[in-house]
Amino acid sequence: MRLGDRLSNYAIFLALALEFAVLASATDSFLTAGNLSNVLRQNAFTAILAAGMTFVIITGGIDLSVGSVVGLSGVVCAGLLSHGVGLGLSLPAALALGLGIGFVNGLATTKLKVPAFIVTLAMMQVARGGALKYTDARTITSLPAVFSALAGGWATAIAVCAVFGLSWLVLIRTPFGRHVYAVGGNAEAARLSGIRVERVQLVVYSICGGCAGLAGILVASRLNAGYPRAGEFYELDAIAAVVVGGTSLFGGRGSIWGTLAGAFFIGVLNNGLNLFRVSTYDQLILKGVVLLAAASLDRWRSA
Repeated sequence: MRLGDRLSNYAIFLALALEFAVLASATDSFLTAGNLSNVLRQNAFTAILAAGMTFVIITGGIDLSVGSVVGLSGVVCAGLLSHGVGLGLSLPAALALGLGIGFVNGLATTKLKVPAFIVTLAMMQVARGGALKYTDARTITSLPAVFSALAGGWATAIAVCAVFGLSWLVLIRTPFGRHVYAVGGNAEAARLSGIRVERVQLVVYSICGGCAGLAGILVASRLNAGYPRAGEFYELDAIAAVVVGGTSLFGGRGSIWGTLAGAFFIGVLNNGLNLFRVSTYDQLILKGVVLLAAASLDRWRSA
């Protein structure tokens, strides 16, 4: 591996360490336990979404529906709880809903041959509309107190670690993971080598939907309510985290740990800008510049 490629693979980790060092030296508020816990809680949902998105993007696909799936899964979970259904059924139902939506995305992409961008854009509208219709555009409240404990600091950290640890095992230590990279590198070559390309694509979209379902549960738990507009624009943050983390939009290359670093790079950047009272509009501009720079680097590496 060339030195330039090696450095680019670790660039996000170096950037995250530098970001921490700059903010720690610039303000005493950054390295406090309360602030770091806040960074974890605020970005855990995006990180979980980005983990699922990594699988899809490595195969050369995209999923724009995950933010809406967060909202729909959250309100379904909250709705079941508000009607007296226990956690033992409500949580699996919300997860199953996310998995099912991801499966439908994969099925439409592989069987109907509709581009993933169009399929998931349509599903984004369907899921958001479903969440609004299910709740009549109202917030579901009066949920059990035990439900809010799921989004506590330790529980959230465990969920993030479990998702990324399992994702790493699947991508690096299993034949399926190697197939994911092969499909993204060259789908036709993978097919000729005996890999069932459509099945791989179906599974990665299902994984992405499952991660969105889990994120929806955690978001509803943190709010202790089912909010039908929860997850708006989360898909953009998830894609940004994956790209900033070094996964190629052209498929075939990516790292799950790079995605985790990318998610927290953006999260720490947001936190630092908030600490310095930078306006929301300027934050959006800066995040766009960071994403464009990461995409440009990806294009340079793929050239």
